[in-house]
Amino acid sequence: MFVPQQEAWIVERMGRFHRILEPGLNVLLPIVDKIKYVQSLKEIAIDVPKQSAITSDNVTLSIDGVLYLRIIDPYRASYGVEDPEFAITQLAQTTMRSELGKMSLDKVFRERESLNVSIVDSINKASEAWGIACLRYEIRDIRLPSRVHEAMQMQVEAERRKRAAILESEGRREAEINIAEGKRQSRILASEADRQEQINKASGEAAAMLAVADARARGLLTLSKALHDMNGKNAASLTLAEQYISAFKHLAKTNNTLILPANTGDISSFVAQALSVYKNVSTHNLESQVPNNNNEFGLNTSSVMNEDDDTSDLKERKKLQAANVSKIDIE
Repeated sequence: MFVPQQEAWIVERMGRFHRILEPGLNVLLPIVDKIKYVQSLKEIAIDVPKQSAITSDNVTLSIDGVLYLRIIDPYRASYGVEDPEFAITQLAQTTMRSELGKMSLDKVFRERESLNVSIVDSINKASEAWGIACLRYEIRDIRLPSRVHEAMQMQVEAERRKRAAILESEGRREAEINIAEGKRQSRILASEADRQEQINKASGEAAAMLAVADARARGLLTLSKALHDMNGKNAASLTLAEQYISAFKHLAKTNNTLILPANTGDISSFVAQALSVYKNVSTHNLESQVPNNNNEFGLNTSSVMNEDDDTSDLKERKKLQAANVSKIDIE
């Protein structure tokens, strides 16, 4: 007789256990030997029917699973239990209810793998006498009551809304931070630009003032050189007279009330006064340049020059008065 691979045949001789036939060729005695049990040594998957279980927080669950087992001792599996599959299925159900009663609902969902391991360990302790080894147990489906399912769904939705609100607030915060940082950088750059503009403007104004001062200094230097010439005083007198007449020309066009000297019509007197001021200033400048030494007659040079200037002033004033008188006579 040939025994297939991964099978064990239990032989009884005259009603008693005789031996286990190994895979291959085996010889039996007719009438005396009888094959009583045939056990498969392959891994077997058994469906564990759906059943109700109560968790530690008093939530009723409907749960089922799949049990994977193997016969490791054909003799015990044959003579230790009447129906190995039925016995192991019932053991799996009772063990599953016992383990679920030790855990809360949240822990059942979080630690599903540890629950499977606990069920396998509990089954192996009880099925060792049957010659059956439980390899693994997998929870296939967990069903909750409708109210509990709705409450959990609302909790999940609330958690999702909370996370969405947090993410949205963080996004707004980051956006506001970026906008504020951009405004700050913009203001810093604008202030730096204004500062540089003011610096450039001040530099330009300073350069312009220096240029104007330089030009004025050169003009004054040229004017001082021209006044020291022979005809410089006559030119200065003519210029002052022209400016005086031009000033009165502009004043006559305005409607403002002005306080003028009594001798406004005497142009020659104003010219003489302007020339005397000019000569006093020029004399003061010459005194500051020429040392104050007495000559051999014991006289001061500046006093002599002042007397000459006064004489020339009187001559110029007389000439202007004579010219005015002749002009009036002609008119």
